[in-house]
Amino acid sequence: MKCIIGLGNPGKKYENTRHNIGFIVLDELSRQHAFRFDKNKFKCLYHIGFIQNQKVLFIKPQTFMNLSGEGVRPLLDYYNVDYENALVIYDDLDLPTGKIRLREKGGHGGHNGIRSLIEHLGTKEFKRLRIGIGRPVDTTPIVNYVLKPFSKHEEKEVSSAIDESVKACDMWMNQSFTEVMNAYNK
Repeated sequence: MKCIIGLGNPGKKYENTRHNIGFIVLDELSRQHAFRFDKNKFKCLYHIGFIQNQKVLFIKPQTFMNLSGEGVRPLLDYYNVDYENALVIYDDLDLPTGKIRLREKGGHGGHNGIRSLIEHLGTKEFKRLRIGIGRPVDTTPIVNYVLKPFSKHEEKEVSSAIDESVKACDMWMNQSFTEVMNAYNK
């Protein structure tokens, strides 16, 4: 079984913020493939379904971002998912808004959600799909910036990144992750 994990913060207050782009992509995947997050276990909303005959566990952790690994680890273990078959979708300050980048593995790069996953999983060996949110152009502190919604002039880039991310997830169902990276790391 493959697994797609979207990172974000729970609650209406954070719904459309930069830090919740992982949740936003999973919501679009669920809309396009007609499923909903109908299960709740280990502080995670989740769904088990199929895309192109591939069984997939979709996870939206309901802890705050910095504690993402707390719920993800027991859920992956409960369903016996190999960590190398997990893809984590999250925001990246160091990529321009709307740019996506896929990687086989890596460090946390300063992202506390990824730091929590590495700590709880005990490995860096999981796939990543990073979506650029850019850096503040003014003196806004990072902690405030990531909890703000995207601006109106960023909507086109963000919408394109969401579409590309969903297509990359779909492609991964029946092609190697290397092929997906080659197709989408432009």
